[in-house]
Amino acid sequence: MKNFKIVFSFVLFLLFGLSNAQKVGVVDTEYILSKMPQYKEAEARLNAQIDTWQTELQNLQAEYERKRSAFESEKVLLIGDQLKLREKEVMDLDKNIKTTTSLRFGATGEIKKLRANLVQPFQDQIWEAIKTMSEKNGLAIVLDKTSNNVIFLQKRSDYSDKVLAILVKDSEPKEKTKTRK
Repeated sequence: MKNFKIVFSFVLFLLFGLSNAQKVGVVDTEYILSKMPQYKEAEARLNAQIDTWQTELQNLQAEYERKRSAFESEKVLLIGDQLKLREKEVMDLDKNIKTTTSLRFGATGEIKKLRANLVQPFQDQIWEAIKTMSEKNGLAIVLDKTSNNVIFLQKRSDYSDKVLAILVKDSEPKEKTKTRK
């Protein structure tokens, strides 16, 4: 009878452990995006816009170089206001190049905004499809193969609040003892 209780307890423990196991899935969002024709078209439009901006910037750079070299060679012949005017022209063109580069290609530039606007609808579609697939297949966590990020996580598999509660609970007695001293 004692052995039966031990075996029965072990079987219950094993079944309980298996029922709480979390299934994990992996998807490759880069592969998915590469198979979507609408994404390829949008990416082609973005690349065309980038090429246009790069050409514009190269033209500005060529104009700057031409005006700067002309200014350097004529500098000795210019006097007073003419010198200041030509120097200001070259400086303004240089500022224009830097401003254009920053606005178009900078960290918060138009390219970044366009790329975000391009990718966002496709990411939303992929996320919805992943959520549907996860719920159908009973997946608790879905990882992205390309970026090693968690894409989908069921709330029951997120232990962040429990860890935070433990940390808060552990830090409270230490704070109380510090304030008493």
